[in-house]
Amino acid sequence: MNEEKDKTTIYISILRGINVSGHRVIKRDALKKLLAELKFEHVQTYIQSGNIIFNAAKASTEVISMTIQSTIEKEFGFNVPVITFTQEELETTINANPFATDQSKDPSFFHVTFLSEKPNKVLIEQLNQLNLNNESFVLIDKAIYLYCPNGYGNIKLTNSFIENKLKVIATTRNWKTCNELSKIARN
Repeated sequence: MNEEKDKTTIYISILRGINVSGHRVIKRDALKKLLAELKFEHVQTYIQSGNIIFNAAKASTEVISMTIQSTIEKEFGFNVPVITFTQEELETTINANPFATDQSKDPSFFHVTFLSEKPNKVLIEQLNQLNLNNESFVLIDKAIYLYCPNGYGNIKLTNSFIENKLKVIATTRNWKTCNELSKIARN
């Protein structure tokens, strides 16, 4: 690791709802250029759905999210919710997955919904009362771990549903993407 990287923090920002069915399109190169203009360094993207790994001077993840969100709105003309966390926070989230130690569960059905902030306890209690048939979920801090054996496309706990119930911004990534983002951040 070089000295320049040692002076910065590794962040991961995930954008909600870009490049889906030809709507709110932001090409990877344009996104990388935009972040470079914000003075973020070593900017990398993973797949076309708004996953960015970069180095920046230590700052609040909320400030970084708002900076990226407002810059995208100014540059592209639409609002994109952004959730940012540090490499360490991502590692903690991955290591806390309660389904990962259950040998009876297939990891290809694991997803993590990242929340912009920790939800209100009363709202969490209401969410915990839901009957979700085959789906399972566990909320820990600012992450909802999902087990969706019928596929994510068939779940009740969509981002919009979670946002409506918990009154926070939410965006979901599959388990493979979470682990790939962690791997990229470590290298």
